[in-house]
Amino acid sequence: MISSSFNAVPGLPILHSKDLVNWTIIGHALKRQLPDEHFSTVQHGNGVWAPSIRYHNNEFYIYYPDPDFGIYHIKAKNIMGPWSDPILVEAGKGLIDPCPLWDDGGKVFLVHAFAGSRAGIKSIIVVKQMNAAGTQTLDQGILVYDGHEKDPTIEGPKFYKRNGYYYIFAPAGGVSTGWQLVLRSKNIYGPYERKVVMDQGSTSINGPHQGAWVTTQTGEDWFLHFQDKGAYGRVVHLQPMKWINDWPVIGMDKNKEGKGEPVLVYKKPNTGKTNPVCTPQESDEFNDNPIGEQWQWQANPRPYWAFQTNGKLRLYADLLPDSIKNYWTVPNLLLQKFPAEEFIVTTKLSFNPVTDGERTGLIILGTDYAYISLVKKPDGNYISFAICKNADKAQPETVQEGEKIETADIYFRVSVRTGGSCQFSYSKDGTNFTVIGEKLTAKPGRWVGAKSGLFCTRTIKTNDSGYADIDWFRITK
Repeated sequence: MISSSFNAVPGLPILHSKDLVNWTIIGHALKRQLPDEHFSTVQHGNGVWAPSIRYHNNEFYIYYPDPDFGIYHIKAKNIMGPWSDPILVEAGKGLIDPCPLWDDGGKVFLVHAFAGSRAGIKSIIVVKQMNAAGTQTLDQGILVYDGHEKDPTIEGPKFYKRNGYYYIFAPAGGVSTGWQLVLRSKNIYGPYERKVVMDQGSTSINGPHQGAWVTTQTGEDWFLHFQDKGAYGRVVHLQPMKWINDWPVIGMDKNKEGKGEPVLVYKKPNTGKTNPVCTPQESDEFNDNPIGEQWQWQANPRPYWAFQTNGKLRLYADLLPDSIKNYWTVPNLLLQKFPAEEFIVTTKLSFNPVTDGERTGLIILGTDYAYISLVKKPDGNYISFAICKNADKAQPETVQEGEKIETADIYFRVSVRTGGSCQFSYSKDGTNFTVIGEKLTAKPGRWVGAKSGLFCTRTIKTNDSGYADIDWFRITK
């Protein structure tokens, strides 16, 4: 499974499961974002939008859109890579959510949608023919569905062929308010019949959005999609699926009308084996090289931001850009997604600054953010707490200064509770923690949930900056 990653680097995370329930992150298909210089600065909400992954002719193919540059193609013979350099299949603003189809006659097609924010049009689906290699579109495409009347903001199409029908699975109605639509036709260019196959119904699972069909080795059909949960991001759900009269029925069809609603609890897929419980990576002891796959920077990293050394992660203090108003646009934030509704992050580090104004800390980042940090002043290192409301609108931080720290090591903690309530604290011995600052109510970023992570920055130009050594970063209940 892959997902959109927007401005985060590395991008295009690849997750692996043997039963569609227990997942781990096994790598990233995109080591840096292109164009490289453009993504050397923070580009919230830009970059990699909804991708698709397919296996064809003994190779893995990924098609991903950048709404400002066009649709890209990469491939690999092994899911672990190496992945080819991105090829621009079609340049253009607002071309989003591509998915390929290799047809029986040898022709290759691409379905995609449009982003109104860039293209000035939306709510339509087009099909285009590609060359045999799948690296270039050959025509302007055919408009196969206009959703303005019944299915506004239709997007995220996935292309399939089954029993002589072409199918386009696509969500409509908006990320947090919409429904799952399926279109089918005997002709790839239509006309397409329309059917709503799943909506929220009486459940708490809003959306449901951006889904894909999977058939297991035992012949069962399943459907993966996400739900927008605000500060907790876009959370993946698994739904049972079956075919009736050549239409998919997804979730639980209580009224036997051919339209289901999501389930929260259901029998696991039958894979013929029992697989151990696992989750995407969270904690990191920083003993392995490279660091855990859960980590991403806010922009294309510079080669000296971080190194592993003696079982620790060394973050060198990088100069804050002159243009920044707050930490919303700081590129060298090393972040990961929220793993649950309630959790505690604790990290142990030592700070070795050189110039005044160097700072290292633990941050919860969204359009509102807060962090606890150590900052170097002329007479030593001091605890500091900062909170920023409407950071995306360039609002300033509110800062609360704390005590001077004489110990070599410091422990930072943030406790996240239901509703995204975040309370920061610190400790000099790892046992007794002192609360500091007001509680932050976590807010999502742009198209993503809030994230937690680490940073090390400075405000003065120097040829020899200080650093922070991060011993470990642990997430507990």
